[in-house]
Amino acid sequence: MSKRDLKKYLQTLKKKELEAQVLDLYARFKDVKVYYDFVFNPKEDKLIDEAKTKIANEYFPVTRRKPKARRSIAQKYIKHFLELGVNPILVADVMWFNIEIAQTFNKEKMLKSDAFYKSMAKSFDEAVKYTMQHGLMSDYKERLVAIYQEAKSQQWSSLHIIEASLDLVD
Repeated sequence: MSKRDLKKYLQTLKKKELEAQVLDLYARFKDVKVYYDFVFNPKEDKLIDEAKTKIANEYFPVTRRKPKARRSIAQKYIKHFLELGVNPILVADVMWFNIEIAQTFNKEKMLKSDAFYKSMAKSFDEAVKYTMQHGLMSDYKERLVAIYQEAKSQQWSSLHIIEASLDLVD
Protein backbone atom coordinates (compact mmCIF):
# COMPACT_ATOMS: atom_id res chain seq x y z
CA MET A 1 0.00 0.00 0.00
CA SER A 2 1.35 3.39 -0.91
CA LYS A 3 1.35 6.35 1.43
CA ARG A 4 -1.24 8.01 -0.79
CA ASP A 5 -3.56 4.98 -0.60
CA LEU A 6 -3.16 4.86 3.16
CA LYS A 7 -4.05 8.52 3.42
CA LYS A 8 -7.22 7.96 1.37
CA TYR A 9 -8.16 4.98 3.52
CA LEU A 10 -7.63 6.89 6.75
CA GLN A 11 -9.84 9.73 5.51
CA THR A 12 -12.72 7.26 5.09
CA LEU A 13 -12.56 6.18 8.73
CA LYS A 14 -14.61 7.75 11.47
CA LYS A 15 -12.78 9.13 14.49
CA LYS A 16 -13.72 6.14 16.71
CA GLU A 17 -12.52 3.65 14.07
CA LEU A 18 -9.24 5.50 13.69
CA GLU A 19 -8.73 5.58 17.47
CA ALA A 20 -9.44 1.85 17.64
CA GLN A 21 -6.85 1.14 14.94
CA VAL A 22 -4.17 3.23 16.63
CA LEU A 23 -4.86 1.53 19.96
CA ASP A 24 -4.67 -1.86 18.26
CA LEU A 25 -1.31 -0.94 16.69
CA TYR A 26 -0.09 0.26 20.08
CA ALA A 27 -1.06 -3.03 21.70
CA ARG A 28 0.28 -5.30 18.92
CA PHE A 29 3.58 -3.73 17.89
CA LYS A 30 6.39 -2.94 20.29
CA ASP A 31 7.88 -0.31 17.95
CA VAL A 32 4.60 1.63 17.93
CA LYS A 33 4.44 1.50 21.73
CA VAL A 34 8.05 2.65 22.05
CA TYR A 35 7.40 5.50 19.62
CA TYR A 36 4.29 6.77 21.43
CA ASP A 37 5.92 6.35 24.83
CA PHE A 38 8.80 8.49 23.61
CA VAL A 39 6.59 11.12 21.94
CA PHE A 40 4.47 11.68 25.03
CA ASN A 41 7.21 11.25 27.62
CA PRO A 42 10.55 11.83 25.92
CA LYS A 43 12.97 11.49 28.91
CA GLU A 44 15.90 11.75 26.51
CA ASP A 45 18.49 12.11 29.27
CA LYS A 46 17.37 8.84 30.86
CA LEU A 47 17.60 7.04 27.49
CA ILE A 48 21.08 8.43 26.88
CA ASP A 49 22.27 7.44 30.36
CA GLU A 50 20.94 3.90 29.87
CA ALA A 51 22.68 3.64 26.51
CA LYS A 52 25.99 4.89 27.91
CA THR A 53 25.76 2.41 30.76
CA LYS A 54 25.15 -0.50 28.36
CA ILE A 55 27.96 0.63 26.05
CA ALA A 56 30.40 1.00 28.96
CA ASN A 57 29.35 -2.44 30.20
CA GLU A 58 30.48 -3.90 26.86
CA TYR A 59 34.05 -2.83 27.62
CA PHE A 60 34.09 -2.79 31.41
CA PRO A 61 31.53 -5.38 32.55
CA VAL A 62 30.13 -5.19 36.05
CA THR A 63 28.67 -8.70 36.29
CA ARG A 64 30.63 -10.93 33.92
CA ARG A 65 34.38 -11.36 33.87
CA LYS A 66 35.25 -10.99 30.21
CA PRO A 67 34.42 -7.88 28.15
CA LYS A 68 32.67 -8.41 24.80
CA ALA A 69 33.69 -5.05 23.27
CA ARG A 70 30.99 -5.12 20.58
CA ARG A 71 30.55 -1.97 18.50
CA SER A 72 27.15 -3.26 17.42
CA ILE A 73 25.59 -2.46 20.81
CA ALA A 74 26.33 1.24 20.42
CA GLN A 75 25.21 1.15 16.79
CA LYS A 76 21.83 -0.31 17.79
CA TYR A 77 21.28 2.48 20.30
CA ILE A 78 22.33 5.16 17.84
CA LYS A 79 20.01 3.77 15.15
CA HIS A 80 17.16 3.58 17.67
CA PHE A 81 17.73 7.20 18.75
CA LEU A 82 17.74 8.35 15.14
CA GLU A 83 14.43 6.56 14.50
CA LEU A 84 12.85 8.16 17.57
CA GLY A 85 14.11 11.62 16.67
CA VAL A 86 16.25 12.16 19.77
CA ASN A 87 17.99 15.53 19.98
CA PRO A 88 21.05 15.46 17.64
CA ILE A 89 23.31 16.84 20.39
CA LEU A 90 22.53 13.80 22.53
CA VAL A 91 22.95 11.36 19.64
CA ALA A 92 26.35 12.87 18.82
CA ASP A 93 27.30 12.61 22.49
CA VAL A 94 26.61 8.85 22.43
CA MET A 95 28.60 8.48 19.20
CA TRP A 96 31.66 10.18 20.69
CA PHE A 97 31.25 8.41 24.03
CA ASN A 98 31.33 5.06 22.26
CA ILE A 99 34.72 5.82 20.72
CA GLU A 100 36.11 7.29 23.95
CA ILE A 101 35.17 4.25 26.04
CA ALA A 102 36.64 1.94 23.38
CA GLN A 103 39.87 3.91 23.50
CA THR A 104 39.99 3.67 27.29
CA PHE A 105 39.50 -0.09 26.99
CA ASN A 106 42.18 -0.38 24.33
CA LYS A 107 44.62 1.64 26.41
CA GLU A 108 44.45 -1.08 29.05
CA LYS A 109 44.34 -4.12 26.74
CA MET A 110 46.26 -2.95 23.64
CA LEU A 111 44.33 -5.13 21.24
CA LYS A 112 46.03 -6.58 18.22
CA SER A 113 42.84 -7.01 16.20
CA ASP A 114 42.70 -4.90 13.04
CA ALA A 115 38.93 -5.44 13.04
CA PHE A 116 38.61 -3.45 16.28
CA TYR A 117 40.59 -0.50 14.92
CA LYS A 118 38.78 -0.54 11.60
CA SER A 119 35.42 -0.67 13.38
CA MET A 120 36.30 2.27 15.62
CA ALA A 121 37.59 4.24 12.63
CA LYS A 122 34.23 3.67 10.96
CA SER A 123 32.48 4.90 14.12
CA PHE A 124 34.75 7.95 14.09
CA ASP A 125 33.90 8.68 10.46
CA GLU A 126 30.16 8.33 11.14
CA ALA A 127 30.42 10.60 14.19
CA VAL A 128 32.33 13.27 12.23
CA LYS A 129 29.78 13.24 9.40
CA TYR A 130 26.80 13.29 11.78
CA THR A 131 28.32 16.11 13.84
CA MET A 132 29.00 18.17 10.72
CA GLN A 133 25.59 17.44 9.20
CA HIS A 134 23.86 18.82 12.29
CA GLY A 135 26.17 21.83 12.71
CA LEU A 136 27.57 20.61 16.02
CA MET A 137 31.28 20.67 15.22
CA SER A 138 31.98 23.56 17.59
CA ASP A 139 30.46 21.50 20.43
CA TYR A 140 32.50 18.38 19.69
CA LYS A 141 35.75 19.55 18.11
CA GLU A 142 37.74 19.17 21.36
CA ARG A 143 36.55 15.58 21.79
CA LEU A 144 37.27 14.81 18.15
CA VAL A 145 40.83 16.09 18.43
CA ALA A 146 41.37 14.26 21.74
CA ILE A 147 40.16 11.00 20.18
CA TYR A 148 42.46 11.48 17.20
CA GLN A 149 45.45 12.21 19.47
CA GLU A 150 44.70 9.12 21.57
CA ALA A 151 44.35 6.92 18.48
CA LYS A 152 47.69 8.27 17.30
CA SER A 153 49.38 7.58 20.65
CA GLN A 154 47.91 4.05 20.71
CA GLN A 155 49.20 3.57 17.14
CA TRP A 156 45.90 2.43 15.68
CA SER A 157 46.33 0.52 12.44
CA SER A 158 43.34 2.41 10.99
CA LEU A 159 44.74 5.87 11.72
CA HIS A 160 44.71 6.70 7.99
CA ILE A 161 40.90 6.28 7.95
CA ILE A 162 40.56 8.64 10.91
CA GLU A 163 42.85 11.17 9.23
CA ALA A 164 40.73 10.98 6.07
CA SER A 165 37.68 11.79 8.19
CA LEU A 166 39.53 14.73 9.73
CA ASP A 167 40.10 16.11 6.25
CA LEU A 168 36.33 16.60 6.05
CA VAL A 169 36.44 18.90 9.07
CA ASP A 170 39.08 21.31 7.77
